[in-house]
Amino acid sequence: MPRKGMRSLCFSPETPLFQGSVSPSSSITSPASGFSESMIEQIIDTAAIIVAKWDGETSLYAKVTSMFYESKREAMHFIRSVNDLRKIMHFLVSGQDSGSENLIRAQRLMQIAMKRLQKEFYQILSMNRAHLDPESVSTRSSRTSTQSSLSDYDYDASPDYEIGSAKESISEVEEVSFMAMSDLKSIADCMICSGYAKECVQIYNMIRKSIINEGIYKLGIEKVSSSKIKKMEWDVLNLKIKDWLEAMKISMRTLFTGERILCDFVFSSSDSIRESCFSEITREGAVLLFEFPEVVAKVKKSSPERIFRLLGMYTAISDNWPEIETIFSFESISAVRSQALNSMARLSESVRLLLLDFESMIQKDSSKTIVPGGGIHPLTIYSMNYLTALAHYGNILTDIISDWPPPAISSLPEISFYSPVSNESPAAPISDRISRLILVLLCKLDSKAKYYKDVAVSYLFLANNLQYVISRIHKSNLHSLLSKEWITKHEVKVNRLATSYERFAWGNVLASLPANPTAPMKPAEAKECFRKFSISFEDAYWKQISCVVPNSMLRDQIKVSIGRKLVAVYQNFFDSHKSTIGDEKSITLFVRFYPEDVGNYLSD
Repeated sequence: MPRKGMRSLCFSPETPLFQGSVSPSSSITSPASGFSESMIEQIIDTAAIIVAKWDGETSLYAKVTSMFYESKREAMHFIRSVNDLRKIMHFLVSGQDSGSENLIRAQRLMQIAMKRLQKEFYQILSMNRAHLDPESVSTRSSRTSTQSSLSDYDYDASPDYEIGSAKESISEVEEVSFMAMSDLKSIADCMICSGYAKECVQIYNMIRKSIINEGIYKLGIEKVSSSKIKKMEWDVLNLKIKDWLEAMKISMRTLFTGERILCDFVFSSSDSIRESCFSEITREGAVLLFEFPEVVAKVKKSSPERIFRLLGMYTAISDNWPEIETIFSFESISAVRSQALNSMARLSESVRLLLLDFESMIQKDSSKTIVPGGGIHPLTIYSMNYLTALAHYGNILTDIISDWPPPAISSLPEISFYSPVSNESPAAPISDRISRLILVLLCKLDSKAKYYKDVAVSYLFLANNLQYVISRIHKSNLHSLLSKEWITKHEVKVNRLATSYERFAWGNVLASLPANPTAPMKPAEAKECFRKFSISFEDAYWKQISCVVPNSMLRDQIKVSIGRKLVAVYQNFFDSHKSTIGDEKSITLFVRFYPEDVGNYLSD
């Protein structure tokens, strides 16, 4: 049985029982049969020499000097001697020789050696804080595979060869990080197998957790309550969200990634230890990081623009979810994954509510302001700015809306603008939601058009605003969220509205001319037609000259359409009946507008 107070020891079956601490000429029995008495004493004597040299209790030199910094070769020799010592102790204990002087001596040397290695472990971690910061470690990993270049580090090879090989794959700046990680691993492996895992882990957790906590603090991540968020002005909260988005990027790219790489490498010999260490070091900071979006999402702020910050936070977590699952894969740190999912769920809920708020805001808009000339209504501009900004988050919105019940159309007035989108399309839920919001806008515009006293201008108002909606759709990601059928149908609607405008605006002018402009007519009838045309044209002109058509294509379309219908008919009438009313003087008296004048006026 092991001696009371003695540490439990562990061994790797791939490692030889002896690694060169005794000369080849020594009488050695085979590993299967054990060690000879002389070999045991020689191994212990060899270990005693180097352990005593680096005993800080008896040597001032050892007290003020770092073994790993002073001589890497000697440090590796120290590690090998301790490993050999451990194997001797295992042999003696297994041979029921737990009371032998050699075992007692070996145990005393092991305690001194472990104390020395604890000090070296602490010094390497402390003195290399800058070189073992997560950014340096993660950068190192991104350049070369950690598994191939670090975990294959051969401590039995020549130190010069090791350093030379390292220089081939990493820069001079990264070399210090590489060597520090390798030294930490060699110490950790030795202490864990020697039964001193607890002491090793305590030192590691203490120093590394302070680095992670410091990093979180510098990134501006702090515990914040819902009540505190409620009291914040939007500008202040907006700034905090911006800081969080940047912190999220840095944390996932370097802080937690680098710590996971370092932890996995240093404690690669024990899955349970690397899990417990990483969990202890990062759990608090990671939960704090992923908790912030949930707290923000819980607070009900009425501003619809808030949705974009929530979508930004949702995107940040969603885009990093594969990395979150990989970095925080341990079951002991599942709280981090759960917190990230909770935040996404809460953000989804808030985004849906804000979409409903936006819809309600449009429906409740009670402004009776008439836009001069039937131009673009401010509500249309605001709504389309909002929707085009939403379209940038098309994929994210699709995720959020995918399981949201489809919108009910029955609550809206019957209007032909709405075009259902096939649910067979993968983007159908988001398409339905966007098309509904546009429908709500168009219904509201339809009600506002009634404030115009001139019916023609009300149709022009609807045509202008619907054309603006379609133009913004074509120039943004909205075109990929709405079906071609939907867009085509509304383009046809614009043409119908423009035609209605032409009919009401210029219908009286066309009605003043005979159905057959070239049919024979008495002079008095011709004079009366010219008079009616002049009056109706002038009246229509002065009414319509104040109208606006911001879209150049629609404007040209209307001009061409009116010109084709009006100028051509009037030209035929004029050519056929100008001689009917008399000489040039009579023409000047009864004809106020020549065909070319009509064309010029229409071009205005």
